[in-house]
Amino acid sequence: MRDKQKGKMTATLDASSSVAGNLMDDFSLVSDIQQTRIDSNFASQSYWKDVRTRFMANKSAVVSLVIILLIIFFAAFGPSMNSYSYSSQNLAQKNYAPRIAGLEKLGIFDGKETMSTTTGTKLINKYQENNDLSIHYWFGSDTLGRDIWTRTWTGTRVSLYIAFAAVLIDMIIGMSYGLVSGYFGGLVDSSMQRFAEIVNGIPRLVIVTLLMLILKPGLTTIIFALMITEWIGMSRIARAEMLNLKEREFVLASRTLGAGNFTIIFKEILPNIIGQIITQTMFSIPTAIFTEAFLSFVGLGIPVPQCSLGSLISSAFNSFTTHPYQIIPPILILAFLMLCFNMLADGLREALDPKMKEM
Repeated sequence: MRDKQKGKMTATLDASSSVAGNLMDDFSLVSDIQQTRIDSNFASQSYWKDVRTRFMANKSAVVSLVIILLIIFFAAFGPSMNSYSYSSQNLAQKNYAPRIAGLEKLGIFDGKETMSTTTGTKLINKYQENNDLSIHYWFGSDTLGRDIWTRTWTGTRVSLYIAFAAVLIDMIIGMSYGLVSGYFGGLVDSSMQRFAEIVNGIPRLVIVTLLMLILKPGLTTIIFALMITEWIGMSRIARAEMLNLKEREFVLASRTLGAGNFTIIFKEILPNIIGQIITQTMFSIPTAIFTEAFLSFVGLGIPVPQCSLGSLISSAFNSFTTHPYQIIPPILILAFLMLCFNMLADGLREALDPKMKEM
C-alpha cells in the first residue's frame, strides 16, 4: 500500500512539475529596461512646453506671428532704408508711381501709371517725363511729393505704439480692476461694476472730442481715450475668472495660512488665469489699432505732418480714383495687422486652454 501511495505522489509531483514547466515556457517576464516603452502621446511634460507644442501645430497662428514680426521689423527699420523723411515735400515729384530698381526691368514697378481721362486711358511715366530716372519711390509718392514707403512704415510705427499702449492699459488698469472687484465681492463689487457700466456707456467718439478741448490732437489724446474706455473688456474677463477661482481649495489654504488679500489675488489666483489674460490682451490690440485708424480717418487722430495708418488712408482716399496705388500700402498693412493679431489670439487661446488639448 505504501509503495502504491508513494508511486501516486511521485506521479502527481511529476505532473505538477510538467505543468509548471509549461507555464514558465508560456509566460516571460518583461524587462523594465529593454522592452518597456512609454507612450509619447501621454508623456509628462511642462505646461509651457505643452503650450508651445500645440501653438506650433497651429500653422495659421505661426504664419500670423511671422507676418507680425516682419511688420514690426519694417516699422522699426523701414523709414531708414532710404534717404526720404516722412514729412519732406517735393512738389516737383508728386504723384510718382511705384518704381523699384531691379524689378523695373521685368516690366513691374517701373514707374508707369495708367491714367483715366475723358477720352479714355493714358499710360504715363513721370520719371521719364521729368528726367528723374535716378529716383526710385518704392511705394510711389503722394500728392505733396512725400515718399509713401517712409510714411507707411512711420504710420505703422505710430499705430503699433498705440496698440502696445492699449496692452499696458489692459494689463495695469483692466486686470487689476476686475481682480479686485471679483475678489472682495459684495458692496465693493457692486459699486465698481456700476462705475464700469457708466464708463462703458459713454461713446468713445464723445470722449475723444471732449479731450480735444483740453489736450492737443495727437498720440496723447488717443492714448487717454483708450485709457478711459478700453480696459472694460479685460476687467470683465478678470472678474469672471476671479469669481470662478476665489473659493477653490488652494485659495482657502493660503487664507488659512495667513496670506493677505493682495497676496492671494496677485500671487495665487493671477498665475492661474494668465492664459485668459494673454488671450484677451491679444484681442485688444487689433481693436486699438482700428480705433486709432478710425479716429485719424475722421480727423480726430494724429495731426499733420505726423502720420498713422488711418491718416494715410484718409489722405489717399481723396485721390483714390486717379492714383489708387497711394492707398494700397496702408490699407494692406492695416488689414494684415488686424487679421494676423486676431488669428494669433485664436492660436494662443487654443494653446493656453488645457480643455482644447483633446479637441
